[in-house]
Amino acid sequence: MQKNYRVDKINYYLDIAETVSKRGTCLRKNFGCIIVKNDEIISTGYSGAPRGRINCIDLGYCTKKEKFPNIHHGGYDACRSVHAEQNAMLSASRKDMIGSTMYLVGVRVDTGEYEPGANSCQMCRKLIINAGIKELIVRGENKGEYIIVDVEDWIKNDDLLDGKNTY
Repeated sequence: MQKNYRVDKINYYLDIAETVSKRGTCLRKNFGCIIVKNDEIISTGYSGAPRGRINCIDLGYCTKKEKFPNIHHGGYDACRSVHAEQNAMLSASRKDMIGSTMYLVGVRVDTGEYEPGANSCQMCRKLIINAGIKELIVRGENKGEYIIVDVEDWIKNDDLLDGKNTY
C-alpha cells in the first residue's frame, strides 16, 4: 500500500455497506446497504428476518431452499429475509432520502465472494424509486469495482413493460 493512500469516497461507502452485510442472517447471501445524503450516512440495513421472527441462521436452514429447491433466482415470497435496501429505507424518512445515494454490497455465504451481478430486485426498485433515491452504487465482483445505476433509468426504461423482466 502506498504511504499516502486514501480510499476513494465510493469505495469508502461500499466498504461500510460491506461491514453492515456482516450482520445479515441469510444462509445463502448477505447484503448490506447504506443511504448517504450530503456526505452523511442517514441509515443502514442488512438482510434478515422481520423483527421478532426467527432468522434462517438460527433455524439452521433456508426456508426458501426447503420449500422451493429448484428456484435459483426470484421466489422472494418464500424467503424469510427483508432485503437490506428495504431495511435501510424503513430506517430513514423520505425527506432525507430524496436525492440521496444508496450503496449496496452482496456477499455469498458459501464462498465469501461478492455476489456477481448484484442489483436490487423489482420490489426494491419500486421502493427506491418512491423513496426519491437518485442513484444506486453496487459493488462489482471485486473490491474496488462498482456500477452506478441512475434510478431515473429505471423509471424511463420500465422493464416490467418491455417483457425483459426475468423475475
